[in-house]
This record gives sequence, structure tokens and C-alpha cells, in this order.
Amino acid sequence: MDLPYYDERPGTMTDNSKFKIQNSKFSNERGVALLIVLWIFIFLFVVAFEFTSSVREEGITAHRYAEEAEGYYLALAGFQQGLYELLQQSPQSQPGAAPSVDLFDGDWHEGTLGQGLYHVRLADEAGKININRADEDTLRRVFTNLGVEEPQRSILVDSILDWRDEDDLHRLNGAEKDYYSSLSPPYTPKNGPLDTVEDLLWVRGMTPELFYGLEGEVGLKDIFTVDSPTDRVNLRTASAEVCVALLGISLEKCRVFVGERKTLSEKTLADLLRLLGIATGDAALRQMVFINPTVITIEAKGRQAESATQRQVKGVVRMVGGTKGFELIRWVDRDTIRNEE
Repeated sequence: MDLPYYDERPGTMTDNSKFKIQNSKFSNERGVALLIVLWIFIFLFVVAFEFTSSVREEGITAHRYAEEAEGYYLALAGFQQGLYELLQQSPQSQPGAAPSVDLFDGDWHEGTLGQGLYHVRLADEAGKININRADEDTLRRVFTNLGVEEPQRSILVDSILDWRDEDDLHRLNGAEKDYYSSLSPPYTPKNGPLDTVEDLLWVRGMTPELFYGLEGEVGLKDIFTVDSPTDRVNLRTASAEVCVALLGISLEKCRVFVGERKTLSEKTLADLLRLLGIATGDAALRQMVFINPTVITIEAKGRQAESATQRQVKGVVRMVGGTKGFELIRWVDRDTIRNEE
């Protein structure tokens, strides 16, 4: 058998050379095929990874949505429970009966429903300062007691009064349409009563830090209200923060007052004044009143026992008596979650 041989003469193509060229072409074709297969595998891997990631994200989203929906209805159950307890202790429903539990103690009260938890808290709107009825002296005293320095204090007082009045004439440190129109983005003042306490964030001189309060400090959102039926503060239900703003007493002393107030089975104005150390002839008495709550905010939040996702709702109701019992004057379907338990 004749074997191919290699001819070293220049320009001579032997059988051995032809074999090497054919073998090289075949190797190249196999390499290209291998690369194509690898790219196909990479493509399929990416597609599969994207698909599994999408399925996982959709599953997580669906789970969170379900938890949020459950939390929402648990919060509604908490709201209804708070409303029921309020109606049970309402003076209209039980004339002359003394409340067995202080519903306005400022604490969250826990309840269970199946595997879910809800927390509910009631607040008397008369226990806050009505921002739409507070005069200049009251506003200045509040900001002074809260430690707001000049010139921000005067800017806030004049700007709130300008926001509430019907004209476009601004006070010395206030602001009207010309000022707000120069901002980016521009807007116009209400020239009327504030619709919500959050409207204060639109007023000149207001800052989120002052409105919400820094850690350990009092925020204006806990001081003011637009729903109080009176221009004075109900000392029977006022929080420690409101007492600080209204009376200028230290927060520690006001918290002690609120704690001692809870222990009184029957409260009178004289009892409360004694706890605060205020004499009956003190000028601060003109800012206070001692009445049964009639406009109440009910806050409720709910979640499943093993879930970290919760929803919070809030409603403001007015007690009207008779067969109707109450009327809902404001509803917040997705209230801000605050860790205050």
C-alpha cells in the first residue's frame, strides 16, 4: 500500500498536504458548531433565568398583595371595634354612666381576629389646638414653647394668618399669592381655612422637620387639628405634646400629668389643674375647656400574625346622638404607618 508522502519541493502539492488542509477545514467547522451550540445554551439559560426571576417576583408581589389586603380588612375590623366601644361609652347611649375605660389614653389597644392582629387608638380632636381658630397670640405662644426661633417664628405666625384670611394683603413677615407664585412649582394659597393639618406643609416657613418632629421632639402634626369643635383645648384628653405647646411646661412633667390623669376614675377640671400645678386664676385657663369628646379620630392598623406587612386606616367621626349615633366626616384609606406601639 502506497502511503502519502511529503514533497519538499517548492510549489508542489502532495497528498499529505491536501489531507492536512482538509483536516484543518473540518476542525474549523467543528469549532464554529461548538460556539453556536454554546451560544444557544447561553441564550436558553438567560431566557430560563429571566422567566424564573419573573415568576418569583410575581409570586412575591402576589403574596405581599394578599398580606396587604388581609392587613387592610384587619385594620377595618379594628376601626369598627373602636367605633363600637366609642358608641357603647357615648353619653348619648348611656346617660349618666361613667366610662369604664379611658378610650382616649393615647395608647394602642390590641385585638385579634382569627390569625390576624389589629391595633386601635382613639383621639379627641378637641384635645388639640384648632389651627383654623387659633389667634396670633396663641400661635406665637405655641411656636415659642416649641423652641422655634426668630425670624422663623414670626414668618410662620404671619404666613398662617395670611393663608387663612380672604385677602391678598400680606403681613410684615407673611406671604400671599405673589410669594407662592414665584416658587417652583408655583401654587396659590387657600385664602381660607385649612382643609387638613397637612396643608401646613404648603405655608411659608414650614419645614418637614418641624411638622413631623425630629426624634424626641414634638411635631406640629400632633399639636394642631382642623376638626376640633372648639377654639379651646379639652384638658380632659389633651396629650403631653399639646400641654407642652400650650402651657410651656416640660415634656417630662406633661407626661407625668397624662399618666396620673389615667388613674383618676372621675376627672374634674380642678383635679387636672392641680396635677399641672396651675392655679384657678391663671391666664392659661382661658385656653382650656373640660368637655366630653364629640369629634374623635379613630386610627387602626392590622396585619397577619406572621406577617411584617400591615395597613393603617383613619377616620374622623362626629357624635350626633339619637338613632344615627355618629357621622363620618373624614376617611383616610391609607394612613401613614408609624411605629408607636
